[in-house]
Amino acid sequence: MSTRVYFEEYGDPQVLKVGTEKLAEPGDGLVQVEFRAVSVNPMDWKLVAGYLKRWVPLDFPAVPGSEAAGVVTAVGPAFEGFAVGDEVIWNGLLGGYRTEAVVPADQLTPLPAGVDFEQAACIPVAGGTAYSALKQLAVAPEDTVLVHGAAGGVGSAAVQIALAFGARVIGTASEANQEYLSELGAEPVTYGPGLADRVRALAGDAGTVTAVLDTVGSEDSLAATAELLRGAGRAVTTVPGEQASAAGLAAVKQLEGRVAEVGTLAAEGQITFTVSHRMPLIEAADALEISRGGHGRGKIVLLP
Repeated sequence: MSTRVYFEEYGDPQVLKVGTEKLAEPGDGLVQVEFRAVSVNPMDWKLVAGYLKRWVPLDFPAVPGSEAAGVVTAVGPAFEGFAVGDEVIWNGLLGGYRTEAVVPADQLTPLPAGVDFEQAACIPVAGGTAYSALKQLAVAPEDTVLVHGAAGGVGSAAVQIALAFGARVIGTASEANQEYLSELGAEPVTYGPGLADRVRALAGDAGTVTAVLDTVGSEDSLAATAELLRGAGRAVTTVPGEQASAAGLAAVKQLEGRVAEVGTLAAEGQITFTVSHRMPLIEAADALEISRGGHGRGKIVLLP
């Protein structure tokens, strides 16, 4: 029997319930995976709250969770892609808050040697989104990249990946996270009114901002991006909408192969995910409350 965390109606995180389910044998193209670590993302509590129902219609009961890492425990008939005992990374739309799951094989990526399950579970969403964004921006060594919300999951991944690409990185964060950004290798700056002036002062004579990744989508971040780039740079956002489009920011487009690419960077030691909270799977409701509070540093990981 597999344990799952699920919800039968939209609401705050406390609508989540814990139960068990019997898994069917994997059919053609399907693989059964025992999850060892499941990562929490803001999308999870937004899904539970019903904010995404326009884009992600659900049949109840529904199970949140879009990324995890674990071990293959069974495969479908005549399947040659994965074998029992293989360590893998899973990335789907939902269904990850489980101890074990049957998933399509094309949602799995081999876990690189030397990367543990907790780190691997953080790769698809935070790492994959950051990697896709920076590739979309065509970040190169001559760039100065501004990352809005640089202490969060996607932001901190973007800082490290941009540095791996050879770029200079300026990151916005609260005062409490300034030292953390410095440790990652970014040049920290406090967000809020007057941000563009503070970024220009920090950039100094060494160069101007040439590319922006916005993971915040606030009025201040959008205004600062428009003012700093003045239509001459590149900018993408993880918070698309009319305001972002008006400010010249394109939505991040997820690239094929992003999980494997970030996995390689992790194996090489060029990116490490900060895990702020490790919690049992059955405490998923409390984990979503923490995520919903915002201003977090790094990732929350559930341990089945």
